[in-house]
Amino acid sequence: MTVSVRFSVATAWHALRGQAGKLALAASALGLVAASVGASAPAHAQSAALQSLRATNQPVEWQDRFDTSTEGLKAVESVTPTLSAETPDYIASAIDRYSRIVQLGGWGTVSSANGKALRIGARDQRIVELRRRLMASGDLEQRAGLSDTFDSYVDAGLRRFQLRHGLQADGLLGDNTIKALNVTAEVRLRQLETNLVRLRSMSGFLGDRYVMVNIPAAQIEAVENGRVRSRHTAVVGKIDRQSPILNSKIYELNFNPYWTVPVSIIRKDLIPKMKDDPEYLARNHIRIFDWKGNELNWQQIDWNTNDATKYQFRQDPGDENSLGTVRINFHNTHQVYLHDTPSKTLFGSDYRFHSSGCVRVQNVRELVTWLLQSTTPDWDRSRVDSVIRTGEREDVKLKSSIPIYMTYVTAWANADGVVHFRDDIYDRDGLYAQGVQDGVTETQARL
Repeated sequence: MTVSVRFSVATAWHALRGQAGKLALAASALGLVAASVGASAPAHAQSAALQSLRATNQPVEWQDRFDTSTEGLKAVESVTPTLSAETPDYIASAIDRYSRIVQLGGWGTVSSANGKALRIGARDQRIVELRRRLMASGDLEQRAGLSDTFDSYVDAGLRRFQLRHGLQADGLLGDNTIKALNVTAEVRLRQLETNLVRLRSMSGFLGDRYVMVNIPAAQIEAVENGRVRSRHTAVVGKIDRQSPILNSKIYELNFNPYWTVPVSIIRKDLIPKMKDDPEYLARNHIRIFDWKGNELNWQQIDWNTNDATKYQFRQDPGDENSLGTVRINFHNTHQVYLHDTPSKTLFGSDYRFHSSGCVRVQNVRELVTWLLQSTTPDWDRSRVDSVIRTGEREDVKLKSSIPIYMTYVTAWANADGVVHFRDDIYDRDGLYAQGVQDGVTETQARL
């Protein structure tokens, strides 16, 4: 009898804990999907703004419990594609909210870090500024107070803000995060308005399965039946070698590929490197051929001219190959493609604009497996891994091509009301030219 009672109590206790966990997670999600709303830095203006927003029937934003766990922060991501047909409606709702923020005076700023990042446990007067700013955008609940202590609530709110702005969610108040915090509400409103037009133009049927590359976000979505199957961090084109905006279709994969160096890279990179270091080609396993297939040595080329652009430079497959283990081909006139990379550390950076126009893909094997399984079902992950492991060249044509959309979206919102922003890295929003990018000149922004 005693054992039975204990078992029943234990069972009930675990059941209650399970329900409590679900409620906590739900509450956390509600907190994390709070829409970006706010007010100006002065206390009386901010108070008026918050009261006004409460009156607009948005109780979820102010009744959340703000779970401090990293797991809860994942609710910022959505399975809804960025190019969903509903996204323009979500952006329109965000525009209404940001318009009210602007009308109420915008939000305050956070003082410069001066090289000293703040983290959980710190005490500093700037944390009061940070609290006000996070409250204004809905990343921190108002009842968290205006203490100068960097507590777990501020940590969770800051990480949430960082995720919404494409920053590393490390909970550190450093220079990059302060720069994003100090972009004005007016600029954010203009970004939303600009991207509403962009996304309305792409709100039609894009296909049951497609790949979307968002260049400013340096992110890739694999979309299937209206839901994001996987997201991949990307590295895209530098400011002076921009990744193109285009629509096309993926038709072929190259495993363990050669890399044929584009003429632009021969001119801008290889020639200067060979002037400084004649062993550069040999060290990187790059061979030179004429257009009849005859191999040359580097001494046969005049490196003080553009003579090298007359020849083909080809890097052998292997660990040093610039394309990594696989290349994903789609039709275009820009000679760009998606590919793996041996330089994996760049995926961990806030700034991922380093390529010459092509797109490097993190966890590329997952994307490749999805592409193959959708059209060529005799391929699975184990076969992908096996082919790569051999190091041998193999080209695979997809039985059915898959649409790819290389887009430029710097602001969007999802079904949960979360609003995302990214830097206008190529100045296609026109905000730098209008002089509204919060103290950042066009020249500075392009460095």
